[in-house]
Amino acid sequence: MAFDYPSAWSVQDPAGELPEGGGAFAEVTNEAGRPLATLRTNMATGSICTEKYPFSEFESQELPALARNGDVPRYVFETRGDASTPGPADTPAAAYGITTVEAPPGDSACPIFHFFTWPPTAAMFGAFYSPDNNRTPGGESLPYLEQARKYMDTTEYQNIRRMITSLRPAG
Repeated sequence: MAFDYPSAWSVQDPAGELPEGGGAFAEVTNEAGRPLATLRTNMATGSICTEKYPFSEFESQELPALARNGDVPRYVFETRGDASTPGPADTPAAAYGITTVEAPPGDSACPIFHFFTWPPTAAMFGAFYSPDNNRTPGGESLPYLEQARKYMDTTEYQNIRRMITSLRPAG
């Protein structure tokens, strides 16, 4: 797999122990060394949805270059939880990345699960929004989910989105 990223950013590959059977594990950091996204392949997937949370999708874009067996992944920036109903682990959550999970009908969804089909099993490329890593100018005093929405207006976020949506098979 290959992707484009700003020249001032760095990619550490491998960024840790590789899964059994090989695969990729890369971490992308900005010029200050803050982690912005992780790419992993050969991931074990599977989850059971036992609880749903308020759901919002800031944006979504299909990625046909990554289609496998009729599944067309999409880039999403989405949230779980809100001011009145916390998300998983009693914390509102926002994350950006690639998923083959369709947007849920209605206004509630299972916890965020950003994986997409990639040989031999699955892959992930994205991250949870973290005010410590994803600095949001002027957002420091805002609630978490408002900071996440405001982060979309930053050049850094636009670069992250371009990087993740540029992912393609190598060669």
